[in-house]
Amino acid sequence: MTGIVYKSTGSWYTVKSETGDFMECRMKGKFRMKGIKSTNPIAVGDGVDYELDESSDTVTGTIYNIHDRKNYIVRKSVNLSKQIHIIASNIDQVFLLITIDNPPTTTSFIDRFLVTAEAYGIETVLVFNKIDTLTDASLDEQLYMQHVYQEIGYRCLRVSSTEGKGVEELKQLMLDKVSMFSGHSGVGKSTLVNALEPSLHLKTKNISEQSKQGQHTTTFAEMYDLSFGAKIIDTPGIKGFGIVDMEKEEVGGYFPEFFKLQGQCKFNNCLHKEEPHCAIKAALENDEIAWSRYNSYLKILEGDDEHYRTDVYNEDRIASDKTRD
Repeated sequence: MTGIVYKSTGSWYTVKSETGDFMECRMKGKFRMKGIKSTNPIAVGDGVDYELDESSDTVTGTIYNIHDRKNYIVRKSVNLSKQIHIIASNIDQVFLLITIDNPPTTTSFIDRFLVTAEAYGIETVLVFNKIDTLTDASLDEQLYMQHVYQEIGYRCLRVSSTEGKGVEELKQLMLDKVSMFSGHSGVGKSTLVNALEPSLHLKTKNISEQSKQGQHTTTFAEMYDLSFGAKIIDTPGIKGFGIVDMEKEEVGGYFPEFFKLQGQCKFNNCLHKEEPHCAIKAALENDEIAWSRYNSYLKILEGDDEHYRTDVYNEDRIASDKTRD
């Protein structure tokens, strides 16, 4: 039987068959032995082949084959720097939700996410959420940030889930596509999904006023079929985004505004740091490239991975597996 993985909780996978039925599946152990340097060989969005296991009272499935992926997006695995965690696969587009101060989303985080999406060939739309909560100062910051990314060529949306602003425009972009929603915890992913599809009733929580950090409400990545002809993958909030599998010479190529100019640099292997006759640094001095983007680029080169996401879901994963053993 063939289906698509709609939910992953560690060692169990919810698979939707071609006939629309859902089946709880495990995978054969051999997938862990294939040398895949990933903590999760099977991800939400994967096409899989499985067979039924009717040996117990509850019928489950065993996944024995993963179809080739058209793309996937990853982050570093916690405490396992040489391994990756596949967030989701076979994605048409990613909506990265950004909030200015409730909680704050840094340009460094945004740029790391965009570089990774560029590297894996996934279109990203920046969604500035909670615009109804902006003060005069934070509105200026939001509009400037939006200007920076629109000048590069990224599509940007301004959205308020509570007031319904920008929701219809978002729906139009999602039609007939598989869209992934991502961002820090607390940026309003679940609230926005509920605004798009009220019948889902995804859990939401308020931001902790003390820390201004979001409280995790989505424990595992999960795909949903929406009534207006779209699929969405909701993902756990991520604190940071460690860059993986990228040589220093490659990084500039995933900054679109750098890529357009780097052919004009004197040296083919220019890292845009101390080298003479560097087109990137010249554009920077002429305010043709944002300093925030250049600073993000330098941090990635230096291997400064901020505080990428801690695995706050491990206990949930263990508990989930125990309930199904």
